[in-house]
Amino acid sequence: MTYVFWIAVAWLTYVYAGYAMVVWILGLFQQVQPRVNETYIPTVSVLISARNEEKDIAWKLKQTLAWDYPKDKLQVLVASDASVDTTDEIIKSFHDQRVTFVRMETQVGKNSALNELSKLATNDILFFTDANSDVPAGCIKRLGTYFADPRVGCVTGVESVLADDDEPALSVGTATYLGYESLINQLESKIGSVLVCDGSIFCVRRTLFQELSPELANDLELPIRIGYAGHWILYDSNTRSVERCTSSAREEFRRRRRICAQGLLGLWRLRPALHGLRMWQFASRKVLRWFTLLPFVALCVSLTLMMKRGGPFELVAVVEAVFCTSALLGCSSRLRRSQVGRVVGPPFHFFLALIAALMGVLDTCIGTQYSVWTIAKVSRGQEGSGELRPV
Repeated sequence: MTYVFWIAVAWLTYVYAGYAMVVWILGLFQQVQPRVNETYIPTVSVLISARNEEKDIAWKLKQTLAWDYPKDKLQVLVASDASVDTTDEIIKSFHDQRVTFVRMETQVGKNSALNELSKLATNDILFFTDANSDVPAGCIKRLGTYFADPRVGCVTGVESVLADDDEPALSVGTATYLGYESLINQLESKIGSVLVCDGSIFCVRRTLFQELSPELANDLELPIRIGYAGHWILYDSNTRSVERCTSSAREEFRRRRRICAQGLLGLWRLRPALHGLRMWQFASRKVLRWFTLLPFVALCVSLTLMMKRGGPFELVAVVEAVFCTSALLGCSSRLRRSQVGRVVGPPFHFFLALIAALMGVLDTCIGTQYSVWTIAKVSRGQEGSGELRPV
């Protein structure tokens, strides 16, 4: 059991701290220095794929068209993926020559809709964002300055979540997770190799865009292909989108399950484009984390059997027991349909993510694919970041 204990400890330590430490060390020796030009203003095509987004599409388009960006350099392409609400009518009501609307008569999924929009894009930079993402005016200019350097192929920002007083646990848990991911992105950006973009706010050179696979996540597939082509993928921590956190544990579970399933399928489909540094990054940041539930269970079992030895084993067992109890209390609250407190929120969110990840892996193994999507209704209708307070 001693071997099981230390293997589990090594796995968990490497996944949540060791990988970041190694990337930080790499950055000390091979840090990239992009030539950012503050006066560079490239032409930009904004791509938005919408499915039943009547609550958000109006303010989203108003906000995008109001960006402080030269009108002759901005193109807004919007696809309605067979929406059955008033999304189409709302988009058609925008009589602006910069807006192009495409209606998908049958639901084909986000990536297939984006593929259609990419064929209509005429500008140098493709800006990907979501229909419910609040993107401040200055973001597009800031991201565009990086593309003055021809070595840069993709730049991503970061997503922030809005506080939800009805379900503070998920808001705090999601904010904690995004904060950790932001730290990893900053470290990876220093070596020009951010592994995954944020789907709500990232840009790529149009010349580097390749047709997206319907079953994969575009914010995973594009950076992998662009990195394989030898271009830098960078991260700007000051460029932020804002979204309402999913206030339903069930929706959050489904979202994470889908992300992990698409990620594992992406590993298989894109394996020719993953080698060397990028393969190590994918294995460390994604694959080992998806299976984190296994070493965590092994740690619990080994500690239970080793507690009689006392000393540090007993102390670690107590800490783990408190952590697991907090997660169980959070789960119990959800089952009773009551609010999960902020104290037990992070442990509850942590276990929710671990279980969802393993379920996503199993989905891929049995052939389940996610090419179309159903929007999380309770996370829609934020009407701009001014209505709620960021976590």
